[in-house]
Amino acid sequence: MKVVPVILCGGSGSRLWPGYKKYQAKQFIDFGGWTLFDKTLERIKHPIFDFPIISTNSEYVSTVKKHLKKNRISKYKIVVEPQKKNTAAAILSSSLLSEINIYQPIIFFSSDHYISNFEKMINVIKLNDKYLDNENICVFGIKPKKPSSLYGYIVSKERSTISKVIKFVEKPSLMNSKKIIKRGGYINAGIFFAKKISIIKNFKQNNKKILTLCLKSYVDAKIKDKIIYLNKKYYAKLDPISFDYAIIEKCKNLLSLNINLNWNDLGSWSEIFHVLKKKKTKSFLSKNTFYRPWGKYVNIFKGKNFLLKEISVNPKASLSLQKHLHRSEVWKVFKGNPLITINSKKITANPEQQILIPLKAKHRIENKTKNKVTIIEAQLGSILKETDIIRYQDVYGRVNK
Repeated sequence: MKVVPVILCGGSGSRLWPGYKKYQAKQFIDFGGWTLFDKTLERIKHPIFDFPIISTNSEYVSTVKKHLKKNRISKYKIVVEPQKKNTAAAILSSSLLSEINIYQPIIFFSSDHYISNFEKMINVIKLNDKYLDNENICVFGIKPKKPSSLYGYIVSKERSTISKVIKFVEKPSLMNSKKIIKRGGYINAGIFFAKKISIIKNFKQNNKKILTLCLKSYVDAKIKDKIIYLNKKYYAKLDPISFDYAIIEKCKNLLSLNINLNWNDLGSWSEIFHVLKKKKTKSFLSKNTFYRPWGKYVNIFKGKNFLLKEISVNPKASLSLQKHLHRSEVWKVFKGNPLITINSKKITANPEQQILIPLKAKHRIENKTKNKVTIIEAQLGSILKETDIIRYQDVYGRVNK
């Protein structure tokens, strides 16, 4: 029996755009001819999969259809949420479709994950008849490359490909993530795998309210061609809650499928930066290195309303105290301990620390150490040019008059 791929495509991706209103959903950002949603659609073309079901909201329907056409996918279903209610309702509503056999396995993908060696996951999915039953749910655990406080972790009973889950740890500190990895912990990829009957049973046992309202919303849905518009009256009564909290943490029969996968949810501009730097697509900026008295910056990638660059500050050097009228910035310290000024506040930053520079805030980077400082910068705004700089103080005499 083929596996039904459900793609969760309703997220806004707003955390990438702090302080900027005209943001794009992460799954639809053009990274030089491809988007994360395109990559997800490419993956589900594997013959192991049945036709895809895309869960989204009314704002994204036309964009979803455009990408389906671009990727030459003609057989599909789109389930439209009348309101955003997080992943529990989205997962259950998509599972209820009459086209899905009650014993058919369903895998739930996020539309904004980056996976470069998907064949390893396919090999595990193919063996589903050996571990999926009518009650259990599987979560995919990704072998960590390094400790991180950005992800949740799965602690399994055994260090094997298929293992019973002992507990989840949601975004631990860097120190605790090191301990979890030492114990054999895996990153929770947020990819779920279960039979339709198991999804329904688990909601019946652990959250009957969501099951009742989703059933009513689906039964009274309006169907137009390949699009199912869930009933607004019943859907509005749902509480916004994630699948993790509503079901996964209460599931008594939970398995972890642990694999060594090149996976990333690209939840920050620094992670996007590293992927794009390796990939070098057509929008990669070739003539991109600019030298300044304090060091240099390298423009890596320019997209719609954003520019990614790498800033290198020489020892004992300093950028000007400046502000921008048309952009905010997000900085991620990669190397060194720069002294950061934001208006009247001064911060000695550490590697991996992320800092937001709001629109029109006076700011400065100073390197008072003997080692080079490297910062990954994401510029977010309508004008992303060096002309949008007002300098107030500068050791190299470049102050605006």
